[in-house]
Amino acid sequence: MSDPLAGAVPLPAAEEEAHHISTALSLEQLDTNLFRSKDLWTPAWARGVFGGQVISQALLAATNSVNPKYAAHSLHCYFLLAAKASVPIIYTVDRVREGRTYATRAVRAVQNGHTVFVLMCSFQIPEIAQPAAYRVMPSNIVPPDECELLEDLFARLAEALPTGTRHHAKLVDYAKDRRQSPIAIKPAQKIATLTGFSDPAAPMWWMKARNLPKLDAQYQKCILAYLSDLQFISTTIRMLNASTEGEDYRASMTSSLDHSIWFYGDDFDCGEWLLYAMQSPRVGFGRGVVHGQIFTQKGVLVAVTTQEGVARVYLPDEAGGLAHRSKL
Repeated sequence: MSDPLAGAVPLPAAEEEAHHISTALSLEQLDTNLFRSKDLWTPAWARGVFGGQVISQALLAATNSVNPKYAAHSLHCYFLLAAKASVPIIYTVDRVREGRTYATRAVRAVQNGHTVFVLMCSFQIPEIAQPAAYRVMPSNIVPPDECELLEDLFARLAEALPTGTRHHAKLVDYAKDRRQSPIAIKPAQKIATLTGFSDPAAPMWWMKARNLPKLDAQYQKCILAYLSDLQFISTTIRMLNASTEGEDYRASMTSSLDHSIWFYGDDFDCGEWLLYAMQSPRVGFGRGVVHGQIFTQKGVLVAVTTQEGVARVYLPDEAGGLAHRSKL
């Protein structure tokens, strides 16, 4: 790993991108265990900073506090408050444990004196000699070269709607966000609409970092942490619409509560297409849980993810208005 203690913790820049992953993850080091964000992004129509960016920056801070012989193998985190993009986030790393095989770090993210996010992560000296097995990659997918970029799908759907409507404005903003994002996303099936997946409750996406130079595995995991939060919690609303009859639920609020990742392998490249297969087994009480599996194009399972989040929808109330209530 390159020297992370020389005043800042940058990633190599991708010169062609207006907004690239090196900017999204870059941290300034203030002290041995103290880091500050340099760039924060709030997605269109969102309440706060993109959760995947906070996860990835916290993991990068923790990664730069361990000996390179250790590799990140898992993280578990909670989103406590919505962060603002206008104020830097301060990350404090607690060097909890340094064992013979495993090392543990805790990271607390603070903004304006309030803890907005906490993360626990574990690092392992890889036991390469141990046998391996993994679930087979789903077969009902379309190769990424034959799939449509998500920004193009958003733009196409917007063209079919009258201008000036809220739905049209959202799709236009979403398309702009995706064009400026350091991560390219494609539905892994040919679909006409965002609800046109063969199984809406289990969507699959191709994702990769745009114009990414070759990076060490430690940094690749930070980028994977970033993309692991994209399109994830919205699976819960798709689950509601797929499991009910006669009702079309519209999200009134989705927001991450917690997020976990288990990494397997150090030889994947986020600059190449990764398949992110998702499914939501349960939604109810204003919450929903989502599981994910991330595969290389060769079919190797390199990460397993889980997230629970707020999943509220609009339902007609007795007075004929709209209320935040859950069907289940």
